[in-house]
Amino acid sequence: MIDQLNMLEKEARLLDTDPALRADLNREVLDYVEDFLQGVEDAPAFRPEPGTLSILDEHIPESGRGLSVALETLYEQVDHVGIATTSPRFMGYIPGGGLYHSALGDMLAAVANRYAGVYFASPGAVRIENQCLKWMADLVGYPSTFGGYLSAGGSLANFTAVVTARDACGIKADAIPRSVIYLTDHAHHCIDKAIHLAGLSECVIRRIPVDDGYRMDAEALQAQVLDDEKEGLTPFFVMASAGTTNTGSVDPIEQIGQIAQTHSIWYHIDGAYGAFFALCDAGADLLKGMELSDSIVMDPHKTLFLPYGTGALLVKNQDRLLKSHQAGADYMQDVLNVEATSPATLSPELTKHFRGLRLWLPLQILGVGPFRAALQEKMLLARYFHEQLSGFNGFEVGPEPDLSVVTYRFIPDSGDADTFNERLVQAIHNDGRIFVSSTRLNGVYMLRMAALCFRTHKKDIDTALTVLKELSSALNQTH
Repeated sequence: MIDQLNMLEKEARLLDTDPALRADLNREVLDYVEDFLQGVEDAPAFRPEPGTLSILDEHIPESGRGLSVALETLYEQVDHVGIATTSPRFMGYIPGGGLYHSALGDMLAAVANRYAGVYFASPGAVRIENQCLKWMADLVGYPSTFGGYLSAGGSLANFTAVVTARDACGIKADAIPRSVIYLTDHAHHCIDKAIHLAGLSECVIRRIPVDDGYRMDAEALQAQVLDDEKEGLTPFFVMASAGTTNTGSVDPIEQIGQIAQTHSIWYHIDGAYGAFFALCDAGADLLKGMELSDSIVMDPHKTLFLPYGTGALLVKNQDRLLKSHQAGADYMQDVLNVEATSPATLSPELTKHFRGLRLWLPLQILGVGPFRAALQEKMLLARYFHEQLSGFNGFEVGPEPDLSVVTYRFIPDSGDADTFNERLVQAIHNDGRIFVSSTRLNGVYMLRMAALCFRTHKKDIDTALTVLKELSSALNQTH
Protein backbone atom coordinates (compact mmCIF):
# COMPACT_ATOMS: atom_id res chain seq x y z
CA MET A 1 0.00 0.00 0.00
CA ILE A 2 2.85 2.41 0.84
CA ASP A 3 4.46 1.84 -2.56
CA GLN A 4 1.13 2.43 -4.26
CA LEU A 5 0.54 5.64 -2.29
CA ASN A 6 4.01 6.89 -3.21
CA MET A 7 3.37 6.18 -6.89
CA LEU A 8 -0.05 7.83 -6.85
CA GLU A 9 1.27 10.85 -4.99
CA LYS A 10 3.96 11.38 -7.58
CA GLU A 11 1.43 11.50 -10.39
CA ALA A 12 -1.19 13.44 -8.41
CA ARG A 13 1.36 16.16 -7.66
CA LEU A 14 1.19 17.11 -11.34
CA LEU A 15 -2.04 18.88 -10.38
CA ASP A 16 -0.04 21.40 -8.37
CA THR A 17 2.34 23.89 -9.93
CA ASP A 18 5.72 25.17 -8.84
CA PRO A 19 6.73 28.81 -9.33
CA ALA A 20 8.70 28.14 -12.53
CA LEU A 21 5.82 26.26 -14.16
CA ARG A 22 3.34 28.93 -13.09
CA ALA A 23 5.52 31.60 -14.67
CA ASP A 24 5.58 29.68 -17.97
CA LEU A 25 1.82 29.09 -17.92
CA ASN A 26 1.09 32.70 -17.02
CA ARG A 27 3.32 34.01 -19.79
CA GLU A 28 1.73 31.81 -22.44
CA VAL A 29 -1.85 32.56 -21.38
CA LEU A 30 -1.25 36.30 -21.05
CA ASP A 31 0.38 36.38 -24.49
CA TYR A 32 -2.73 34.70 -25.89
CA VAL A 33 -4.99 37.15 -24.06
CA GLU A 34 -3.00 40.13 -25.27
CA ASP A 35 -3.12 38.95 -28.90
CA PHE A 36 -6.87 38.43 -28.59
CA LEU A 37 -7.53 41.87 -27.11
CA GLN A 38 -5.25 43.58 -29.63
CA GLY A 39 -7.37 42.07 -32.40
CA VAL A 40 -10.81 42.84 -30.98
CA GLU A 41 -11.09 46.27 -32.56
CA ASP A 42 -10.65 45.12 -36.16
CA ALA A 43 -11.79 41.49 -36.04
CA PRO A 44 -15.15 40.50 -37.59
CA ALA A 45 -18.15 40.70 -35.29
CA PHE A 46 -19.33 37.35 -36.66
CA ARG A 47 -17.64 34.39 -38.29
CA PRO A 48 -19.84 31.53 -39.61
CA GLU A 49 -18.86 28.03 -38.51
CA PRO A 50 -16.33 26.67 -41.05
CA GLY A 51 -17.92 23.28 -41.63
CA THR A 52 -18.17 21.03 -38.59
CA LEU A 53 -15.89 21.70 -35.65
CA SER A 54 -13.75 18.71 -34.71
CA ILE A 55 -13.75 19.18 -30.93
CA LEU A 56 -16.27 16.42 -30.27
CA ASP A 57 -14.26 14.00 -32.41
CA GLU A 58 -11.25 14.40 -30.13
CA HIS A 59 -10.83 12.28 -27.00
CA ILE A 60 -9.91 13.69 -23.59
CA PRO A 61 -6.28 12.52 -23.28
CA GLU A 62 -4.94 10.27 -20.54
CA SER A 63 -1.68 12.21 -20.66
CA GLY A 64 -1.84 15.94 -21.20
CA ARG A 65 -1.26 17.53 -24.60
CA GLY A 66 0.17 20.69 -23.11
CA LEU A 67 -1.04 24.27 -22.92
CA SER A 68 0.14 25.29 -26.41
CA VAL A 69 -1.96 22.65 -28.15
CA ALA A 70 -4.98 23.47 -25.98
CA LEU A 71 -4.68 27.19 -26.78
CA GLU A 72 -4.43 26.40 -30.49
CA THR A 73 -7.75 24.52 -30.29
CA LEU A 74 -9.27 27.42 -28.36
CA TYR A 75 -8.07 29.89 -30.99
CA GLU A 76 -9.30 27.95 -34.00
CA GLN A 77 -12.54 26.43 -32.73
CA VAL A 78 -13.83 28.78 -30.04
CA ASP A 79 -12.50 32.32 -30.08
CA HIS A 80 -12.61 32.77 -33.86
CA VAL A 81 -15.97 31.17 -34.64
CA GLY A 82 -19.49 32.53 -34.15
CA ILE A 83 -20.45 35.82 -32.51
CA ALA A 84 -17.61 37.94 -31.16
CA THR A 85 -19.39 39.21 -28.06
CA THR A 86 -16.40 41.39 -27.16
CA SER A 87 -16.55 43.24 -30.51
CA PRO A 88 -17.55 46.91 -30.54
CA ARG A 89 -19.78 46.03 -33.49
CA PHE A 90 -21.67 43.24 -31.71
CA MET A 91 -25.11 44.85 -31.65
CA GLY A 92 -27.38 41.83 -31.46
CA TYR A 93 -29.54 40.49 -28.64
CA ILE A 94 -28.42 42.26 -25.44
CA PRO A 95 -24.62 42.62 -25.63
CA GLY A 96 -22.39 42.16 -22.61
CA GLY A 97 -18.73 42.95 -23.17
CA GLY A 98 -16.48 41.14 -20.71
CA LEU A 99 -14.48 43.74 -18.78
CA TYR A 100 -10.82 42.83 -18.40
CA HIS A 101 -10.90 44.07 -14.81
CA SER A 102 -13.56 41.45 -14.14
CA ALA A 103 -11.39 38.74 -15.66
CA LEU A 104 -8.72 39.65 -13.14
CA GLY A 105 -11.34 39.34 -10.40
CA ASP A 106 -12.30 35.90 -11.71
CA MET A 107 -8.68 34.79 -11.65
CA LEU A 108 -8.20 35.99 -8.08
CA ALA A 109 -11.43 34.32 -7.00
CA ALA A 110 -10.55 31.05 -8.72
CA VAL A 111 -7.01 30.88 -7.30
CA ALA A 112 -8.09 31.48 -3.70
CA ASN A 113 -11.30 29.50 -4.35
CA ARG A 114 -13.23 31.07 -1.51
CA TYR A 115 -16.58 29.40 -0.89
CA ALA A 116 -19.05 32.27 -1.01
CA GLY A 117 -22.17 30.26 -0.22
CA VAL A 118 -22.05 30.60 3.56
CA TYR A 119 -20.82 33.41 5.78
CA PHE A 120 -18.84 31.14 8.12
CA ALA A 121 -16.70 29.82 5.27
CA SER A 122 -15.66 33.23 3.97
CA PRO A 123 -17.01 36.25 5.86
CA GLY A 124 -15.06 38.65 3.67
CA ALA A 125 -16.35 37.22 0.39
CA VAL A 126 -19.96 37.36 1.58
CA ARG A 127 -19.45 40.92 2.86
CA ILE A 128 -18.05 42.00 -0.51
CA GLU A 129 -21.06 40.52 -2.30
CA ASN A 130 -23.39 42.15 0.22
CA GLN A 131 -21.67 45.50 -0.33
CA CYS A 132 -22.39 45.19 -4.06
CA LEU A 133 -26.00 44.23 -3.36
CA LYS A 134 -26.45 47.18 -1.00
CA TRP A 135 -25.15 49.49 -3.71
CA MET A 136 -27.78 48.08 -6.08
CA ALA A 137 -30.52 48.33 -3.45
CA ASP A 138 -29.66 52.00 -2.86
CA LEU A 139 -29.85 52.58 -6.62
CA VAL A 140 -33.30 51.00 -6.77
CA GLY A 141 -34.50 52.73 -3.60
CA TYR A 142 -35.02 49.66 -1.41
CA PRO A 143 -35.02 49.95 2.40
CA SER A 144 -32.54 48.30 4.78
CA THR A 145 -34.88 45.32 5.11
CA PHE A 146 -33.92 44.13 1.62
CA GLY A 147 -32.28 40.81 0.86
CA GLY A 148 -30.67 39.46 -2.26
CA TYR A 149 -27.98 37.41 -3.89
CA LEU A 150 -25.70 37.43 -6.90
CA SER A 151 -27.02 34.77 -9.24
CA ALA A 152 -25.68 32.97 -12.28
CA GLY A 153 -27.89 35.17 -14.46
CA GLY A 154 -31.25 36.81 -14.92
CA SER A 155 -33.11 33.57 -15.67
CA LEU A 156 -32.24 32.00 -12.32
CA ALA A 157 -32.85 35.30 -10.52
CA ASN A 158 -36.30 35.65 -12.09
CA PHE A 159 -37.13 32.05 -11.18
CA THR A 160 -36.13 32.74 -7.58
CA ALA A 161 -38.34 35.82 -7.55
CA VAL A 162 -41.36 33.88 -8.85
CA VAL A 163 -40.90 31.17 -6.19
CA THR A 164 -40.54 33.82 -3.48
CA ALA A 165 -43.70 35.60 -4.61
CA ARG A 166 -45.61 32.31 -4.78
CA ASP A 167 -44.72 31.46 -1.19
CA ALA A 168 -45.18 35.00 0.15
CA CYS A 169 -48.69 35.13 -1.33
CA GLY A 170 -49.59 31.63 -0.12
CA ILE A 171 -50.32 30.26 -3.60
CA LYS A 172 -50.70 26.52 -3.00
CA ALA A 173 -52.38 23.57 -4.72
CA ASP A 174 -56.09 24.33 -5.15
CA ALA A 175 -55.45 28.11 -5.12
CA ILE A 176 -53.30 27.96 -8.27
CA PRO A 177 -56.13 27.82 -10.88
CA ARG A 178 -57.74 30.92 -9.33
CA SER A 179 -54.50 32.93 -9.07
CA VAL A 180 -53.70 35.48 -11.76
CA ILE A 181 -50.35 36.52 -13.24
CA TYR A 182 -50.05 39.70 -15.35
CA LEU A 183 -47.36 40.44 -17.95
CA THR A 184 -47.08 41.40 -21.63
CA ASP A 185 -46.13 39.43 -24.72
CA HIS A 186 -42.77 41.21 -24.58
CA ALA A 187 -41.77 39.78 -21.20
CA HIS A 188 -38.57 37.76 -21.45
CA HIS A 189 -39.24 34.10 -22.19
CA CYS A 190 -37.38 33.11 -19.01
CA ILE A 191 -40.45 34.36 -17.10
CA ASP A 192 -42.64 31.75 -18.78
CA LYS A 193 -40.03 29.14 -17.94
CA ALA A 194 -39.91 30.35 -14.32
CA ILE A 195 -43.71 30.16 -14.03
CA HIS A 196 -43.58 26.57 -15.29
CA LEU A 197 -40.69 25.52 -13.04
CA ALA A 198 -42.41 27.10 -10.03
CA GLY A 199 -45.46 24.89 -10.63
CA LEU A 200 -47.67 27.83 -11.64
CA SER A 201 -48.49 26.87 -15.23
CA GLU A 202 -52.14 26.39 -14.26
CA CYS A 203 -52.45 29.97 -13.03
CA VAL A 204 -54.54 32.35 -15.09
CA ILE A 205 -52.02 34.15 -17.31
CA ARG A 206 -53.13 37.58 -18.50
CA ARG A 207 -51.20 39.09 -21.40
CA ILE A 208 -51.78 42.82 -21.00
CA PRO A 209 -51.84 44.91 -24.22
CA VAL A 210 -49.03 47.33 -25.02
CA ASP A 211 -49.00 50.85 -26.44
CA ASP A 212 -47.35 52.00 -29.67
CA GLY A 213 -43.98 51.93 -27.91
CA TYR A 214 -44.50 48.29 -26.81
CA ARG A 215 -44.95 49.31 -23.17
CA MET A 216 -47.58 47.75 -20.93
CA ASP A 217 -50.87 49.64 -21.01
CA ALA A 218 -51.39 50.51 -17.34
CA GLU A 219 -55.06 51.37 -17.85
CA ALA A 220 -55.65 47.97 -19.45
CA LEU A 221 -53.90 46.34 -16.50
CA GLN A 222 -56.12 48.20 -14.03
CA ALA A 223 -59.27 47.20 -15.91
CA GLN A 224 -58.19 43.55 -16.10
CA VAL A 225 -57.41 43.39 -12.38
CA LEU A 226 -60.83 44.80 -11.52
CA ASP A 227 -62.55 42.30 -13.84
CA ASP A 228 -60.63 39.41 -12.30
CA GLU A 229 -61.54 40.48 -8.77
CA LYS A 230 -65.21 40.64 -9.76
CA GLU A 231 -64.95 37.08 -11.09
CA GLY A 232 -63.62 35.88 -7.74
CA LEU A 233 -60.07 35.34 -8.97
CA THR A 234 -56.95 36.30 -7.00
CA PRO A 235 -54.58 38.73 -8.73
CA PHE A 236 -51.23 37.87 -7.14
CA PHE A 237 -48.26 38.65 -9.43
CA VAL A 238 -47.58 41.41 -11.95
CA MET A 239 -44.31 41.73 -13.82
CA ALA A 240 -43.08 44.91 -15.45
CA SER A 241 -40.08 45.13 -17.75
CA ALA A 242 -37.44 47.75 -17.13
CA GLY A 243 -36.22 47.33 -20.68
CA THR A 244 -37.52 44.44 -22.77
CA THR A 245 -35.06 42.38 -24.76
CA ASN A 246 -37.25 42.61 -27.83
CA THR A 247 -37.56 46.37 -28.18
CA GLY A 248 -35.80 47.89 -25.17
CA SER A 249 -39.11 49.35 -24.01
CA VAL A 250 -39.66 50.35 -20.39
CA ASP A 251 -43.11 49.67 -18.97
CA PRO A 252 -44.76 52.46 -16.93
CA ILE A 253 -42.97 51.41 -13.75
CA GLU A 254 -44.59 53.85 -11.33
CA GLN A 255 -48.17 53.42 -12.55
CA ILE A 256 -47.94 49.63 -12.41
CA GLY A 257 -46.50 49.87 -8.90
CA GLN A 258 -49.40 51.99 -7.72
CA ILE A 259 -51.91 49.51 -9.16
CA ALA A 260 -50.09 46.61 -7.50
CA GLN A 261 -50.10 48.37 -4.12
CA THR A 262 -53.80 49.23 -4.35
CA HIS A 263 -54.74 45.61 -5.04
CA SER A 264 -52.08 43.92 -2.82
CA ILE A 265 -50.38 42.23 -5.80
CA TRP A 266 -46.75 41.13 -5.66
CA TYR A 267 -44.90 43.53 -7.97
CA HIS A 268 -41.83 42.18 -9.72
CA ILE A 269 -39.61 44.10 -12.12
CA ASP A 270 -37.42 42.34 -14.65
CA GLY A 271 -34.66 44.92 -14.88
CA ALA A 272 -32.03 42.46 -16.09
CA TYR A 273 -31.32 44.66 -19.10
CA GLY A 274 -32.39 48.12 -18.07
CA ALA A 275 -32.32 48.71 -14.32
CA PHE A 276 -28.70 49.89 -14.20
CA PHE A 277 -29.56 52.74 -16.58
CA ALA A 278 -30.80 54.43 -13.40
CA LEU A 279 -27.14 55.36 -12.88
CA CYS A 280 -27.53 58.16 -15.45
CA ASP A 281 -30.05 61.00 -15.24
CA ALA A 282 -32.04 60.13 -18.37
CA GLY A 283 -32.38 56.53 -17.25
CA ALA A 284 -33.30 57.48 -13.67
CA ASP A 285 -36.22 59.58 -14.91
CA LEU A 286 -37.46 56.77 -17.10
CA LEU A 287 -37.17 54.18 -14.30
CA LYS A 288 -38.81 56.22 -11.58
CA GLY A 289 -40.94 54.03 -9.32
CA MET A 290 -38.65 50.98 -9.03
CA GLU A 291 -38.78 51.40 -5.26
CA LEU A 292 -42.46 50.37 -5.37
CA SER A 293 -41.58 46.83 -6.43
CA ASP A 294 -41.41 43.83 -4.11
CA SER A 295 -38.57 42.28 -6.09
CA ILE A 296 -36.30 43.22 -8.96
CA VAL A 297 -33.74 41.47 -11.14
CA MET A 298 -30.60 43.25 -12.37
CA ASP A 299 -27.87 41.77 -14.57
CA PRO A 300 -24.36 43.21 -14.16
CA HIS A 301 -23.28 41.05 -17.12
CA LYS A 302 -25.50 43.21 -19.31
CA THR A 303 -25.50 46.87 -18.33
CA LEU A 304 -22.32 46.79 -16.26
CA PHE A 305 -20.53 44.94 -19.06
CA LEU A 306 -19.28 42.06 -16.90
CA PRO A 307 -18.58 38.52 -18.17
CA TYR A 308 -21.61 36.29 -18.58
CA GLY A 309 -22.81 34.53 -15.45
CA THR A 310 -23.46 37.59 -13.27
CA GLY A 311 -27.07 38.35 -12.33
CA ALA A 312 -28.71 39.63 -9.18
CA LEU A 313 -32.03 39.44 -7.37
CA LEU A 314 -33.16 41.97 -4.78
CA VAL A 315 -36.26 41.46 -2.62
CA LYS A 316 -37.57 44.33 -0.53
CA ASN A 317 -38.19 42.06 2.48
CA GLN A 318 -35.36 39.60 3.11
CA ASP A 319 -37.62 37.40 5.27
CA ARG A 320 -39.56 36.51 2.12
CA LEU A 321 -36.40 35.08 0.55
CA LEU A 322 -35.52 33.18 3.71
CA LYS A 323 -38.98 31.65 3.94
CA SER A 324 -38.64 30.13 0.48
CA HIS A 325 -34.97 29.11 0.48
CA GLN A 326 -33.66 28.54 3.99
CA ALA A 327 -32.59 24.94 4.57
CA GLY A 328 -29.99 23.07 6.59
CA ALA A 329 -28.49 19.68 7.35
CA ASP A 330 -26.68 18.04 10.25
CA TYR A 331 -23.35 18.26 8.46
CA MET A 332 -23.87 22.01 8.00
CA GLN A 333 -24.37 22.79 11.69
CA ASP A 334 -20.97 24.45 12.07
CA VAL A 335 -21.25 26.80 9.09
CA LEU A 336 -24.90 27.80 9.53
CA ASN A 337 -24.72 28.47 13.26
CA VAL A 338 -23.87 32.15 12.82
CA GLU A 339 -25.95 35.30 13.08
CA ALA A 340 -25.12 36.59 9.61
CA THR A 341 -27.35 35.57 6.69
CA SER A 342 -25.65 33.46 4.02
CA PRO A 343 -26.33 33.47 0.25
CA ALA A 344 -27.10 29.74 0.45
CA THR A 345 -30.13 30.47 2.63
CA LEU A 346 -31.43 33.16 0.24
CA SER A 347 -31.27 31.32 -3.07
CA PRO A 348 -31.50 27.91 -4.78
CA GLU A 349 -27.70 27.78 -5.03
CA LEU A 350 -25.65 26.05 -2.35
CA THR A 351 -22.22 25.59 -3.89
CA LYS A 352 -21.37 29.09 -5.02
CA HIS A 353 -18.11 30.52 -6.21
CA PHE A 354 -17.03 34.04 -5.36
CA ARG A 355 -18.63 35.69 -8.40
CA GLY A 356 -18.97 38.96 -6.54
CA LEU A 357 -15.26 39.70 -7.02
CA ARG A 358 -15.78 40.20 -10.77
CA LEU A 359 -18.21 43.02 -9.91
CA TRP A 360 -16.52 44.50 -6.86
CA LEU A 361 -13.00 44.73 -8.31
CA PRO A 362 -13.89 46.88 -11.38
CA LEU A 363 -15.94 49.20 -9.17
CA GLN A 364 -12.98 49.56 -6.82
CA ILE A 365 -10.49 50.14 -9.61
CA LEU A 366 -12.58 52.47 -11.78
CA GLY A 367 -15.35 53.84 -9.56
CA VAL A 368 -18.93 54.26 -10.75
CA GLY A 369 -18.24 57.25 -13.03
CA PRO A 370 -17.09 55.40 -16.18
CA PHE A 371 -20.07 53.02 -15.98
CA ARG A 372 -22.45 55.96 -15.65
CA ALA A 373 -20.87 57.68 -18.66
CA ALA A 374 -20.94 54.51 -20.76
CA LEU A 375 -24.65 53.93 -20.12
CA GLN A 376 -25.51 57.53 -20.99
CA GLU A 377 -23.40 57.14 -24.14
CA LYS A 378 -25.27 53.97 -25.20
CA MET A 379 -28.64 55.70 -24.82
CA LEU A 380 -27.43 58.56 -27.01
CA LEU A 381 -25.90 56.17 -29.56
CA ALA A 382 -29.27 54.43 -29.95
CA ARG A 383 -30.98 57.77 -30.54
CA TYR A 384 -28.28 58.74 -33.04
CA PHE A 385 -28.73 55.46 -34.91
CA HIS A 386 -32.52 55.91 -34.93
CA GLU A 387 -32.22 59.49 -36.19
CA GLN A 388 -29.70 58.64 -38.92
CA LEU A 389 -31.50 55.54 -40.16
CA SER A 390 -34.78 57.48 -40.31
CA GLY A 391 -33.21 59.58 -43.07
CA PHE A 392 -32.10 56.61 -45.18
CA ASN A 393 -34.23 55.84 -48.24
CA GLY A 394 -36.11 52.57 -47.88
CA PHE A 395 -35.72 52.10 -44.14
CA GLU A 396 -38.65 52.07 -41.75
CA VAL A 397 -37.78 52.55 -38.08
CA GLY A 398 -39.67 51.62 -34.96
CA PRO A 399 -40.41 53.94 -32.04
CA GLU A 400 -37.72 56.19 -30.62
CA PRO A 401 -35.75 54.04 -28.19
CA ASP A 402 -36.37 54.16 -24.45
CA LEU A 403 -32.92 52.75 -23.70
CA SER A 404 -30.46 51.41 -26.27
CA VAL A 405 -32.40 49.09 -28.61
CA VAL A 406 -33.69 50.22 -32.02
CA THR A 407 -36.02 48.20 -34.26
CA TYR A 408 -36.16 48.76 -38.02
CA ARG A 409 -36.55 47.12 -41.42
CA PHE A 410 -36.05 47.84 -45.10
CA ILE A 411 -39.00 48.18 -47.47
CA PRO A 412 -37.84 46.91 -50.90
CA ASP A 413 -39.00 48.35 -54.22
CA SER A 414 -40.80 45.08 -54.94
CA GLY A 415 -41.51 41.73 -53.38
CA ASP A 416 -42.20 40.58 -49.83
CA ALA A 417 -40.60 42.77 -47.15
CA ASP A 418 -40.22 39.94 -44.63
CA THR A 419 -38.35 37.77 -47.14
CA PHE A 420 -36.14 40.70 -48.10
CA ASN A 421 -35.19 41.45 -44.50
CA GLU A 422 -34.43 37.80 -43.79
CA ARG A 423 -32.02 37.93 -46.72
CA LEU A 424 -30.61 41.21 -45.42
CA VAL A 425 -29.85 39.67 -42.01
CA GLN A 426 -28.16 36.72 -43.71
CA ALA A 427 -26.11 39.11 -45.85
CA ILE A 428 -25.05 41.05 -42.73
CA HIS A 429 -23.95 37.85 -41.01
CA ASN A 430 -22.05 36.67 -44.08
CA ASP A 431 -20.35 40.06 -44.32
CA GLY A 432 -19.28 39.85 -40.66
CA ARG A 433 -18.32 43.47 -40.05
CA ILE A 434 -21.27 43.96 -37.72
CA PHE A 435 -23.69 41.64 -35.95
CA VAL A 436 -27.35 42.55 -35.54
CA SER A 437 -30.25 40.25 -34.72
CA SER A 438 -33.87 39.97 -35.80
CA THR A 439 -37.28 39.60 -34.19
CA ARG A 440 -40.97 39.77 -35.03
CA LEU A 441 -43.25 42.58 -33.89
CA ASN A 442 -46.96 42.04 -34.46
CA GLY A 443 -46.00 39.28 -36.87
CA VAL A 444 -43.69 41.53 -38.91
CA TYR A 445 -40.04 40.56 -39.45
CA MET A 446 -37.83 43.29 -37.98
CA LEU A 447 -34.13 43.90 -37.38
CA ARG A 448 -32.72 45.02 -34.03
CA MET A 449 -29.70 47.11 -33.12
CA ALA A 450 -28.66 46.97 -29.47
CA ALA A 451 -25.90 49.37 -28.41
CA LEU A 452 -24.50 48.07 -25.15
CA CYS A 453 -20.96 46.72 -25.47
CA PHE A 454 -18.67 49.07 -23.53
CA ARG A 455 -16.38 49.21 -26.60
CA THR A 456 -19.18 50.48 -28.88
CA HIS A 457 -18.80 54.15 -29.77
CA LYS A 458 -20.00 56.52 -32.50
CA LYS A 459 -17.58 55.23 -35.13
CA ASP A 460 -18.98 51.72 -34.66
CA ILE A 461 -22.56 52.96 -35.08
CA ASP A 462 -21.42 54.76 -38.23
CA THR A 463 -19.93 51.49 -39.48
CA ALA A 464 -23.25 49.74 -38.82
CA LEU A 465 -25.12 52.44 -40.74
CA THR A 466 -22.69 52.12 -43.65
CA VAL A 467 -23.04 48.33 -43.76
CA LEU A 468 -26.85 48.52 -43.64
CA LYS A 469 -26.92 51.09 -46.42
CA GLU A 470 -24.51 49.16 -48.64
CA LEU A 471 -26.06 45.72 -48.23
CA SER A 472 -29.69 46.84 -48.44
CA SER A 473 -28.98 48.81 -51.61
CA ALA A 474 -27.20 45.86 -53.24
CA LEU A 475 -29.98 43.44 -52.31
CA ASN A 476 -32.69 45.85 -53.46
CA GLN A 477 -31.13 46.04 -56.91
CA THR A 478 -31.14 42.26 -57.29
CA HIS A 479 -34.38 41.46 -55.38
